[in-house]
Amino acid sequence: MDLLIVSGSQRTHSQSAKVAHYLTQAATDFSEVSHIELCRHNLPFWDGEPESKLGKDNPWPLISQKVKQADALILITPEWGGMASPLLKNFLLMCDNQETAHKPALLISVVSGISGAYPIAELRMNALKNNKLVALPDHLIIRNVTEVLNKQNDGELTTNSSAHSRESDLKDRIQYSLHMLYQYGEALGGIRERHQSVPYPKQQEYLHGM
Repeated sequence: MDLLIVSGSQRTHSQSAKVAHYLTQAATDFSEVSHIELCRHNLPFWDGEPESKLGKDNPWPLISQKVKQADALILITPEWGGMASPLLKNFLLMCDNQETAHKPALLISVVSGISGAYPIAELRMNALKNNKLVALPDHLIIRNVTEVLNKQNDGELTTNSSAHSRESDLKDRIQYSLHMLYQYGEALGGIRERHQSVPYPKQQEYLHGM
């Protein structure tokens, strides 16, 4: 089963990408794990026309192929001004339901402080309607992200027992979320297969959510 991780920060060497790299190593149940760091691709802001996805030097066809191949996705966004990143929202606008419908998505927000809930609420409310991704009931908020999931030298122990305990709890929670994402990926795979092989009558009339 293939997993695609999409990190939506607009900065290179971002905390979102750092979290994505950790998840790439932690998602051992998946047979293939890919990571797309959106800021490293020159995706244009979509104008609503399908043809614009195919313009010269547009990286979307390659990204689209990775999305199609994935059985599950992880969407990572920083919190900027209480919002999800424009790059991630543009990516979700460009995804159509032929690429993403009925695939599970784990939502993750990262924040340097103690908030982080607003981007999750925004994505749940208005980012999944037409692409028909299925957000897991659980999500992750990586608070004080600069202090966690950092590489340490072998044998190095933190002198702050409270911070060590918090990071240990976070890693346990991440493993649970990855486990559940895999389970949803397996379950929804059957739905996608039946959706394609035995389509609902007039299925094409319901491409968009209400």
